[in-house]
Amino acid sequence: MSKLPQRPFRFGVQASSAPSAQAWTELARKVEDTGFEVLTMPDHFTQQLAPVPAMMAVMDATTTLRTCALVYDNDYKHPAILAKEMATMDVLSDGRTEIGLGAGWMISDYEQLGIPYDSPKVRIDRFVEGLKVIKGAMSDGPFSFSGEHYTVTNYEGFPKPIQKLPPILIGGGGKRVLTFAAREADIIGINGTLTAGVVGPDALSSMTEDAVNEKVDIVAEAAAKAGRTNDIEMNIRTFFVKVTDDREGTIATISSMFGADKEMIENSPFALIGSVDYCIEQLIARRERWGFSYTIVGGENVDEFAPVVAALRGK
Repeated sequence: MSKLPQRPFRFGVQASSAPSAQAWTELARKVEDTGFEVLTMPDHFTQQLAPVPAMMAVMDATTTLRTCALVYDNDYKHPAILAKEMATMDVLSDGRTEIGLGAGWMISDYEQLGIPYDSPKVRIDRFVEGLKVIKGAMSDGPFSFSGEHYTVTNYEGFPKPIQKLPPILIGGGGKRVLTFAAREADIIGINGTLTAGVVGPDALSSMTEDAVNEKVDIVAEAAAKAGRTNDIEMNIRTFFVKVTDDREGTIATISSMFGADKEMIENSPFALIGSVDYCIEQLIARRERWGFSYTIVGGENVDEFAPVVAALRGK
């Protein structure tokens, strides 16, 4: 299996909503105070806060916490508009914005809003062009772009981000997106394969230990060809997380709840279940094996995961 560099550990929290402004900002401060470095948000039309204003509120309420969508769906707004929003957030937060991007996958979003759910090829083609537009809008001076999906003429994006170009996270589970990410992204989020448009059996079957081996190999090989092996930070959003002394019982419960094989949950890096010491050992082993140095857990895991963050952050 191909090797990727081992970066210092950092941790993020994925959150989507809160019952009030006070609750949302209190969560942000807790995340920061606990030692997490990033608060991420999904970008869907489900019961969640809109990510741009919500993440700006997070950065207003904190001093060091960074934010990143996990991930913006390229189909939901013109990439030049997203670039303007991201650059504005970067300026107003003194450079704490990261840009998470994807080609879009959740079919219910498209159906409910009447957005055409094009083939994966077309969505990825559009996404590839979209990233070029975002980078052009954030670069110095005016730029023009002519593609199959976007045309930009003599446009100079404003404001320019403080970070020059905020770190780009690309999330993907298939070969084409992961290969593209290895060439273009600063952070690569390894996902399940979501071609079906829903999180179901097909997605779970692509989150196994063997499937992750294949996905990481794709990234490593493409990064090596592009001369970018040392430029990439590897990320994973863990979905099955529980700090507990009853590892076997918890795995059995989760297996029953999600209809997933116990062995898959035991070995998949999308799961992190066990004592504090066990979780620490697993994260060190996963960084050695797959390069995963940046791990994201859910908002419900902040308190229980705090000792793990304290032990590993920055190491």
